[in-house]
Amino acid sequence: MRDDRVLRIIDANSNRTREALRVVEDILRFWREDGGLASALKQERHRVSGYCDRLLKEGLRGLKARDTTSDPGRDSMSTGEATRHDVTELLLCNFRRAEEGLRVLEEVTKLVDVGLSRHFKRSRFRVYELEKSSLAVMERERARD
Repeated sequence: MRDDRVLRIIDANSNRTREALRVVEDILRFWREDGGLASALKQERHRVSGYCDRLLKEGLRGLKARDTTSDPGRDSMSTGEATRHDVTELLLCNFRRAEEGLRVLEEVTKLVDVGLSRHFKRSRFRVYELEKSSLAVMERERARD
């Protein structure tokens, strides 16, 4: 696999997924003070990082393929991205961002490592479950307020 376009897609979605999981992890850790869910998200984030590093880290392949200056999407921001109305919406948006990134990683890695693709699929489903648990916690808090 020497195609920089594939590496760029993997690199961008690796970053997207890890960043989104970190936002969710910090909301659960500092806002909700839920150590269990925060820890589960941290484990998943590290798991995803490990999968991505298998393709990107050797010889700094991911970093070398990155080209942010010519990325046509670097300055785009939809109207919905510019605002968040509450912490639950922030949480939900970042879960969706992570899930989308994992789906892209799952599909694109089929071109280079089918086994790795299966790992991303399992991660995506674990994130779905973490999302469900996290939103249940947030809804209980909202009901108490």
